[in-house]
Amino acid sequence: MAVHFLEKIKAFQQQNENRYRIVISCPDQPGIVAAVSEFLYKQKANIMESNQYTTDPDGGSFFLRIEFECQRESDTHQLEEDFQSIAAHFQMDWQLVRVRDLKKLAVFVSKELHCLQEILWEYQSGNLMADLAVIVSNHEDARDLAEAYGIPFHHIPANKDIRQEAERQQLSVLKQYQIDTVILARYMQILTPAFLENYKNKIINIHHSFLPAFIGAKPYERAFERGVKLIGATSHYVTSDLDEGPIIEQDIHRVNHKDKAADLKRVGRLVERSVLMRAMKWHVDDRVIVFGNKTIIF
Repeated sequence: MAVHFLEKIKAFQQQNENRYRIVISCPDQPGIVAAVSEFLYKQKANIMESNQYTTDPDGGSFFLRIEFECQRESDTHQLEEDFQSIAAHFQMDWQLVRVRDLKKLAVFVSKELHCLQEILWEYQSGNLMADLAVIVSNHEDARDLAEAYGIPFHHIPANKDIRQEAERQQLSVLKQYQIDTVILARYMQILTPAFLENYKNKIINIHHSFLPAFIGAKPYERAFERGVKLIGATSHYVTSDLDEGPIIEQDIHRVNHKDKAADLKRVGRLVERSVLMRAMKWHVDDRVIVFGNKTIIF
């Protein structure tokens, strides 16, 4: 299974050898698109996809994502250096990414494995173009699944009494595997602000409710007691405010008076899986720009 997927990764990287993405946010003003387009033209680049948005053309914020292909072999560092003057002129917050350089992911999970199973299925099917480098859990339940896919598994016990030591070990593992992004696939532990500082807007959580409803623990049970007619799931970037980080994706499913709490959980798991997967794909494809406590999705 691992060999089969490695072939898909290699084919993807070969197809995107000279493809890049540039993602920009800056104060809106005339000339931004023209300046970026002229720069790419001088690099003999061909724009493959372009998306832009402004909160207000008169003094608002402007967002731009361009995917382009260079007709000749280019050096990423040289492109970045050449773009610096334009970025400085327009006060840009920007990132240049080479598409073939896949993001390295770590998945944190506890006992419920349905989101992890979805990630692994999409990964081995070639529908999630990232490097799934390691799985970390505070329980042993996911070990067999990780090993079946040939992915390193680290069991690091964690609870509120040993949180500091657990996070020290977790950060060590993330450093070992050079992780770019952490996925909380139903990881049922709170991360401290000290941990979060290392991965600002690079930790993605799936919460099993349609936020801001039912923040925190046992949302399905509380939804059942409240008699809701819709249940949902929310994928968001993690901040020090519990379940209140920038929302990437949400979805819902209708329920009725006949559904018990167990039925809400069963249906909700399907929603969780799809919502988290869409958020992950948008993130690894550099389609998400954080703007305050909101996100722009291209």
